[in-house]
Amino acid sequence: MTVMGMTGDEAVAHAAKQSKVDIVAAYPITPQTIIVERFSKYVADGEVHTGYVCVESEHSALSACIGSSLAGARVFTATSSQGLALMHEMMYIASGLRCPIVMGVANRALSAPINIHGDHSDMMGSRDSGWIQIYVENAQEAYDWTVQGFKIAEDKDVQLPVSVNLDGFIITHCMEGVDVLDDGVVSKFLQTRKPLFKLDPKKPVTVGALCFTDYYFEFKRQQVEAFSHVQDVLDRVAKEFKGISGRSYSAIEIYGMEDAEAAVLCLGSTAGTAREVARRLRAQGKKVGVVKIWLYRPFPVDEVKAVLKNVKALAVFDRAISLGAQHGAVCSDVVSALHTVDKSPRIFNIIFGLGGRDVKPSDIEYVFNEALETAKTGVVKQETSFLGVRE
Repeated sequence: MTVMGMTGDEAVAHAAKQSKVDIVAAYPITPQTIIVERFSKYVADGEVHTGYVCVESEHSALSACIGSSLAGARVFTATSSQGLALMHEMMYIASGLRCPIVMGVANRALSAPINIHGDHSDMMGSRDSGWIQIYVENAQEAYDWTVQGFKIAEDKDVQLPVSVNLDGFIITHCMEGVDVLDDGVVSKFLQTRKPLFKLDPKKPVTVGALCFTDYYFEFKRQQVEAFSHVQDVLDRVAKEFKGISGRSYSAIEIYGMEDAEAAVLCLGSTAGTAREVARRLRAQGKKVGVVKIWLYRPFPVDEVKAVLKNVKALAVFDRAISLGAQHGAVCSDVVSALHTVDKSPRIFNIIFGLGGRDVKPSDIEYVFNEALETAKTGVVKQETSFLGVRE
């Protein structure tokens, strides 16, 4: 294992390189560009034997990935924001055709107005497109989950595309030390893709044919069945990955939850700040904790229920807004997961960081104190709050 200085984008590109992908089809967009730019250099320098397809748009990029995946190739792409939105049509086709593509998504706000900074608007807009969704806290996790993503996606019981989501600029462009596995170790971990089915020009078949009321429903039900296997496959892959790296992964990560009366739940880079604030507050004797969601789709219902069973108050952080809905997407999922629990915590929603606005430790400390007050009184002052916005 070697420690290398890498940004989050570079870590994803390096992981894709070591995963020996057969095809990369992509289109540049800030703040994702470095991923495919770096990979194109690997190709130009002869460091990989990968077919690199230059396309005219993100829609075309994912289209090329789908065709390549159906032909049996291991496929990678990356995008962000408006690029992901342009892929939206093809995302449903990739999952519906059971293509185990891995895609790095540099999370960025959607227009309008135009904004190049990080929030989760892009992927939350595609949360029901049938992709496994993983959110990372730092460059190390971006590297680790990209490698694991291929093994999860390609498992015979899954066969679904995976998105590895990293916060724009906060993770994509910040450099840190990343523990990189040896090439041979990654090759042994992943091995060569063994597709259950692949297109063969000598035996032509129709793929994605017209499907009316007679069978469409059954196809969608099969996707649901595939998602039901993801948690077990992820746990198995994570156990094997720990054996080669020493690093532990699962659907969620927790801090201070053994006796927490008040907690926050969040995705991505925010978790690191929340954990540091919780550490300071716990040193003051305050019983607070942090729940970080790694696996957002499929949503880890059982894990969330188990870890929150003794919590009195919970603040759920959403770095995207669901216009016209009572809560943001993550909070809605948490409320849905807990609605049958006898002693569900008092829940309130924090909308924050839209368009890349910084969330400061003092902001999170304020939320923790609100949660502690709610735990004490049992009263939620405001169901949804906008943290750090000028009213």
